Amino acid sequence: MSSPLPPPHVVFFPFPAQGHVNSMLKLAELMILSLPSDLEIWATFVNTEHNHHRLLQCSDVASRFASHPTFRFKTISDGLPLELPRTEEQLLKMFEYLKLTARDVVREVTVPGTCIIADGFLNFLINAGEETGTPVVMFHAIGACAFWTYFCIPRLIEAGELPIRGNEELNRTITTIPGMEGRLRCRDLPPLWRVANPFDSLLDFGTTQIRDAPKARGLIINTFDALEGPILGHIQAHCHNIYTVGPLNAHLRSRLLATKAASRYFLNSLLEEDRSCLEWLDKQPPRSVVYVSFGSIAVLKGEELMECWHGLLNSKNEIVAELKASTITMDRGCIVDWAPQEEVLAHPAIGGFLTHSGWNSTMESITAGVPMLCWPYFADQHPNSRFVSEFLGVGLDMKDMCDRTIVERMINDLMVDKRDELQSSAAEKVRLAREAVIEGGSSWVNLDSLIEDIRKMTVGKQ
Repeated sequence: MSSPLPPPHVVFFPFPAQGHVNSMLKLAELMILSLPSDLEIWATFVNTEHNHHRLLQCSDVASRFASHPTFRFKTISDGLPLELPRTEEQLLKMFEYLKLTARDVVREVTVPGTCIIADGFLNFLINAGEETGTPVVMFHAIGACAFWTYFCIPRLIEAGELPIRGNEELNRTITTIPGMEGRLRCRDLPPLWRVANPFDSLLDFGTTQIRDAPKARGLIINTFDALEGPILGHIQAHCHNIYTVGPLNAHLRSRLLATKAASRYFLNSLLEEDRSCLEWLDKQPPRSVVYVSFGSIAVLKGEELMECWHGLLNSKNEIVAELKASTITMDRGCIVDWAPQEEVLAHPAIGGFLTHSGWNSTMESITAGVPMLCWPYFADQHPNSRFVSEFLGVGLDMKDMCDRTIVERMINDLMVDKRDELQSSAAEKVRLAREAVIEGGSSWVNLDSLIEDIRKMTVGKQ
């Protein structure tokens, strides 16, 4: 009589940056919470030594995942000294190191019945999986709009819309991205595309990561059908098995409620959160405060920082700001190094969010119903900010500007002049997001399909 097959083994492999680790951990926990009663999954989360140390220091993952005995962390090097701060400048170095070592890591963690869920920017894991006969599903921490923009780079080059020939072309309209014709400008493309050479190495880097997506067994995106449906339709023409399972933060809480567990916020931070801002917010009137955060990588310096700050102060609004700058002080509002963002956005005192337009922040703001003023920094944040303003109508786009007069005017638009219009649109997106993550909703059904397809992928691989 043959022995029963071991359960499927899922390896989660994020890119080693705050937003990527955070969203991948949410996906891992969401999948574990959502398993059908007849299925057990063993899970390995590959984390760099530096990030894992920070995660244990600053989050509650050790206690949270202790209740899941089939879950384990696997730590690896990112090629940099542990004590060195991880900044934007090191991202490419870490990528190149992981590219060199990924095959050995995959061989080490792969057992019969393994499926790899790889970060969408670690495209080399597709080849590593092929070498070991391991199915690979890609997880993108960016939205469908940004994914499709990246995917269409070769089309833009072929049509002569890239490269961008100088700053005078930044307002030129992009016409050859299907589903987005005439709605993006050159300035809405990622800044690394602002190069004169179509063979530039950074432009090629951005193209390569997304171009390989159709080779994977599936594509997971932290979005929901009602938010980006038309764009998803275009992606489906190139990539099979697309699983839209977001918003991950709202979906997690929905699954917890379905199991009669207490709903909670999920702390996956690599930075220590300062919760004192919540006590300060408790004393403020409803919708009176602007929340300011530029994420874990972007750092405003010098003139840009001061222009932003004076614009905020001149707007006369109360401010809760997440700023890492010793030069900034204020006599109204609250400044912290790192805030519990989901809880801040959910607080009734928050009326608007000045954001760098990272996709996690965008989704968290959408699920909280908070209108955004978008000031993108790099990567997918530029198309995200345009999507928020032009496609969704839940925010204003302030890219490429650092003048205090413009900041003041747009904050006042966000909080006063255009407040009702933006708030109405934001409330509608909250409704759609909630419908997506309840039982029977699109994201709920898609996650169940993902889990079932992983079961099928791993049958016969054991």
